[in-house]
Amino acid sequence: MDWNQAIHGLLTALGIGLLIGAVRERQHGGRTSLQAGVRTHALAALLGAAGLMLGQAVFVVALLAVAALAWTSYRVTSREDPGLTGEIALLITVLLGGLGMQQQALAAALGVVVAILLWAKAPLARLSREVISDQEVRDALLLAACALVVLPMLPDRAVDPWGVLVPSKLWQIVVLVMGVGMLGHIALRAVGARWGLPVAGFFSGFASSTAAVAGFGRGSRAAPGLVMPSVAAALLANLASLLLFAAVIGTSSPTLLKAAAWPLAAAALVLLLCSALGLRHVADEAVPQGPAAKAFQLKHALLIALVIAVVLLLSEGLRQLFGQAGALAGATIAALGELHAAAASIAGLTASGGLELAQARWGVVALLASASLAKSVLAFASGGGRYGAGVAFGLGAMVAAAVVVTWVVPG
Repeated sequence: MDWNQAIHGLLTALGIGLLIGAVRERQHGGRTSLQAGVRTHALAALLGAAGLMLGQAVFVVALLAVAALAWTSYRVTSREDPGLTGEIALLITVLLGGLGMQQQALAAALGVVVAILLWAKAPLARLSREVISDQEVRDALLLAACALVVLPMLPDRAVDPWGVLVPSKLWQIVVLVMGVGMLGHIALRAVGARWGLPVAGFFSGFASSTAAVAGFGRGSRAAPGLVMPSVAAALLANLASLLLFAAVIGTSSPTLLKAAAWPLAAAALVLLLCSALGLRHVADEAVPQGPAAKAFQLKHALLIALVIAVVLLLSEGLRQLFGQAGALAGATIAALGELHAAAASIAGLTASGGLELAQARWGVVALLASASLAKSVLAFASGGGRYGAGVAFGLGAMVAAAVVVTWVVPG
């Protein structure tokens, strides 16, 4: 290790120790039980850096010595302060001091993270004890298990003879439905119903507008005061899905995107206006502020994935029976469950010359109509009559605008 690198490493370690020590001093400086403040943490960081310079064995001895001192300190202060945060922070300071001799940027970043965690003691305690309910913790653990445990174990290849049913893809739908429910729940708790649900709805639409319609519908059924913001959230999710729909078409067939640009723009404008109408007379004060009983329903997510699997099998069967015409019909049917896959199919047929441009323009409208029909039915099933009527009106107006512009404006 050259002299320049050693200087930078020692300065990094010193800065980390001073930062962590300053936070500990500010939070506990008035207590007689504070055993490690600014100077102690700075020295501990330099001890870790110097120990690593002298060799790994010396560093391990230094770390064990600090651990012994921390244990002695804990025995003295355990009656007044039974927590282990201070002792753990001291050990981390030694480790980061050693890391600063090898990777200054990483050590500094981790030092900042440690300082933030130490400073945020009161907000984190309030979050875990008062803000987050037991049900929300269970929902978060279930979502994490489905996404991080179950999903990696599923095969990523088709398990049916036609190659359309991929277990990992279908389970991703389940995770998305659950994630949308959790996202809407968090947004509602964070900024209120008027803006929280619509913001969550728009961004969740890039993942799955179908999941968003179902998730927000279930939430509106549980809390009738959330019906109008939930309708707006569902329509904004479909707006995001429409933008992604246009991007998929443009990727496979820029010519088709150019020909369908005006109908798609009209559809997007109508969705935006309808969602704004849904928010016009909603006030946060009229909405219950307590958390919903559950952020999502696992059985509901499983049902949606099952429906999509059936639609995919039906679409593939029609394609094999009736060729290109069947493929167009199959794509329209597939849009009942997956709009973007159907969009890629239509655009691919247009790009390869298997479908005329004029027919493809109307095919785009047919996909929107098919998807809107499926989502409207899903809205009634998940959210009841009022929610379903609001979503169906917005989606119907979107399709009507696309039809009129396609009819009036030549491609």
